[in-house]
Amino acid sequence: MMNLRRVRRSVQPWFIIHPSVHAGPTRDTTMGLSYQRFLFAMDDTLYRMANTAFERMLQDSNHCRLPQFAGQRIRTVEVVVELAGRKPVAVVRSAFSVLAFDNIGCVDTSRLRRQEYARIENALAPVFSEPERDEKVFDAGVQFVAQGGTWTPSAAIVRAIHDAALQRQRCPRLQARGGSA
Repeated sequence: MMNLRRVRRSVQPWFIIHPSVHAGPTRDTTMGLSYQRFLFAMDDTLYRMANTAFERMLQDSNHCRLPQFAGQRIRTVEVVVELAGRKPVAVVRSAFSVLAFDNIGCVDTSRLRRQEYARIENALAPVFSEPERDEKVFDAGVQFVAQGGTWTPSAAIVRAIHDAALQRQRCPRLQARGGSA
C-alpha cells in the first residue's frame, strides 16, 4: 500500500516547499477591504457601529434602538478602508448620509428607503431620461428627498473620520438596545 502523505508531498509545487521561499520571518501581505460605519452625535462625538448591529437595527428597528439619538437626525458615514496585512492603510471611499430616529430611538426605515430610492433615481436619470426638451419647469421633488438624506463634511471632520477608520484615533462603539419602550 502506498503512503498518501509521501504522494501529497511529492506533488506540491516547488514554491510551497522550497526552503528559500520561507527564509527569514514570515509576513502577512494579504490585501483586502474593510467596511466600517460611523455615526456623529449632535455634539460632534464620533461613534463606531458594527455593521451587523446596524443591519439588525434596520431589519428590526422596534427591537434594536439607540435611545441616545431619540428624536434626532444623525449624520452617518460609511467608509471603505484598504487593508495590507490586516492593517488599515488607506481610506478608499466614504459615503455620507443622514438617519432619522423616532422619539424612542428607532430608525425611520421608511424615510431611509425613500431617500435611497431617490438617490438611485438621481444617479440613473441621465441614462434613462427622455431627450431634453425646452422646459423651464421641472419636478425637483426627487432631488430634495435625496439631498435630505446626505451631508457634506468639513475638512476637520474628514480628518477625524480617516483617523478613526485607520485606527489612529479611538472612538466609542455604539450598542443598539433591544426591547421597546
